[in-house]
Order: sequence, then C-alpha cells, then structure tokens
Amino acid sequence: MYQAEVFCAKDMLFKVKANGFEINIDGRGGVISPLDILLAALGACAGVYIRKFAESTKLSLDNFIVRAEAELTDNAPYQFDQIKIDIDLQGVSLDESKRESLLRFVRNCPVHQTLKANPEMLISIK
Repeated sequence: MYQAEVFCAKDMLFKVKANGFEINIDGRGGVISPLDILLAALGACAGVYIRKFAESTKLSLDNFIVRAEAELTDNAPYQFDQIKIDIDLQGVSLDESKRESLLRFVRNCPVHQTLKANPEMLISIK
C-alpha cells in the first residue's frame, strides 16, 4: 500500500511524509507546488519505465531527461487539460520500431495509468 501524510506546517506550507522521507510543498510557489509534484511523479515514473526498457532490451542508455509540462485551464474546475511529456535520450538514436516499443512501454507506468483511469476519490473528514 502507498500512503502519504500531509501536515500543514504554516499557512500554505505543507510537510509531506511518505515511505520514511519528507518533502515540503508550498501552495503559493515558495518551494515545489502540488501540481509540480504531480508532474514530477509522472516524469519520474516514466523515467523508471525508460530505465526498465533500456535494461530489458540491452539499450545503452546512460543518461536521459524526461520533461513533463502542462497548463491549468482558465476556468473552474481548474485542471490540466493536457499533459505533455518529452523524452530526451541525450543523443541515443532509436529506429522507429524500438521508438514505438519504448512509447508503449512508458505508457504502462502506474502514474500514467492512474491519471488515465480517473480513479474514484473517497474524501472524509474526521
């Protein structure tokens, strides 16, 4: 099971504890924001799957960059209407078949699949 606890530290600053680690998130942009974290999670998950693909196909891929970007809609309910993910393989060239295989594989990342599935949110107050 995955779990994160979010503690209001002060005003719009939150301390997040998950899996024995802590990060700060700021709703006003002083540090990384909740939406930045969402994009970072998607990019990192894609990165894990790129690394798994490289290992399983014996692709020599030392470094790569995953960029995730999106803009909020102008009107409520505010949400990303499109998320763009760019993968920069840092000069490693793939033929079209391997490129398509990598894209299919990366789309299996659990963060991507979760966002795509639009899971039910159960919110309660104690």
